[in-house]
Formats: sequence, C-alpha cells, structure tokens
Amino acid sequence: ERRVFVKVCAIASGSSGNCIYVGTKESGILVDVGISKKRICEGLEREGFNLECIKAILITHEHIDHVSGLGPILRKVPIPVYATRETIDAIWKKGNMAHVDEDLFHAIVPEQPFQVADIQVMPVPISHDAANPVCYTLQGDNQKIGIATDTGCYTADMVEYLRECNALLLEANHDINLLQVGKYPYSLKMRILGEKGHLSNDASARFLQELWSPKLQHIVLGHLSEENNFPELAYNTVTFELEQNAFWSKQDIELLVAHRRSPSKLITI
Repeated sequence: ERRVFVKVCAIASGSSGNCIYVGTKESGILVDVGISKKRICEGLEREGFNLECIKAILITHEHIDHVSGLGPILRKVPIPVYATRETIDAIWKKGNMAHVDEDLFHAIVPEQPFQVADIQVMPVPISHDAANPVCYTLQGDNQKIGIATDTGCYTADMVEYLRECNALLLEANHDINLLQVGKYPYSLKMRILGEKGHLSNDASARFLQELWSPKLQHIVLGHLSEENNFPELAYNTVTFELEQNAFWSKQDIELLVAHRRSPSKLITI
C-alpha cells in the first residue's frame, strides 16, 4: 500500500527563520518560508527535493521569520499559498509582494480542513500576537503530522486536534530563567511570557504530556530563541519532564531539537 507522505524535515527552525518540509520525494508542502529562497532551495536539494515538487505553501502567520522568502519564491515558481484571510492581508501590507500573482493566495478558515493533493490539512487557532494565526496538522492515509509553534499557551482545541500524531514539531522557545535574567527589555520579556507570546521549554513538556498517544514516534522541538535557550537545555528540560511519566519510558519515541540555520535530521514515518 502506497503511503501519501512519509518525510518531515525542518529546513530551519528558530527565532531567526522557519521553514518545514512535509512530503514524499515526488511532492511536498512547505509550512512557512521565513528564510531566503537560496537557503530553502539548498535545504530541499540536500534531501533530494526541489521547489518544483512543492504543491503548496502553508503560512502560519505574517511575522517576518515565517514569510521572508515568500515573495522571492513566488516570483520564481507559482506555488499556491494557504493562510487565513487576515494573514494574507497582513502579508500584502508588508509590501514585498511586487510582481506576485494575487491569485496564488487562498484564504482558509481555522478548524475547517482543506485538501492539498492527497493530504488533508487542518488549520488550528493558536494564541500569538499576529492577525489570525494558526498551526497545522497534515494527514494522509494513516499518517498524521502536527506543526505548532508561536503560541503563548496551548488550548484544549490544540490538544484535541494535535493528538494522535505520528510526528510533532512543537515550540520550545525559551528557558524562563534565561529570559528573565537576559538582556531583552522588560516589555519584550512580558510579550514572550504572555499568552500571545511563545511556549517555554517547561510549557512544551506539559503540552507533550497532553499529546501523548501510542502512535507518537517522533518529536522535534523547534523555534528556539537564540538569546534565551540552548538546544541541550531544551532537550534536557523536556526529557526530564517526560520521564516523570511511566508511559514515556515504555514507548520508543525519538526526541530531536531542530537546527536554527541548517536542515535537521530527515524523519521518515
């Protein structure tokens, strides 16, 4: 039986830029394009993919670390783009869409699924200081992948939609203590710590406990802050919290931390 999509790769994930590939060798989807077109193409080619095999770009929200590569890519290859209406409007207001066809943009509605080829995509509302942000699950055959970053808290709806995934990429943005003693201005610290900010390592671990299911095989921690986190710290914090629960020790789950500026390990489901 042929599976629709089996590979996940974080081409980049961090506060400086985000781009995630989900798909097969033949066709795939990009979730966010917040790095340069050159880096996206290099990341795809490193894993044997290319821009021509991308069937859709899903945008979570309009912040620059999620959309900076969008204009250059669309000027090269006319790929359909899916985002909420408010996100699309905010992207166009930024003014870097010269010579891009507006008809490439398709407005989606949170909690209303849509199809991209053989993949069902579910946009799920998140809590972030953006126009109308979402995270996504992507489902085909018996495989389900969840990608959720840039949310100051997790909700019951997020838990419901992201449960039963085979692979999850979740935000572990900051260590609370590092953030509090760091050099960021007070107002920015409060924004990050707030309900429309970002998930801490500890919150990410609690979220994962809610999302556990026997189907879960791979967890990738993403969108780490360069100033207020370290890969080892995120990994160790989440691992320690999860190991307090007996069910984790009985299941072989791969836990990775996504790289900021280079493609992370290619996950095959």
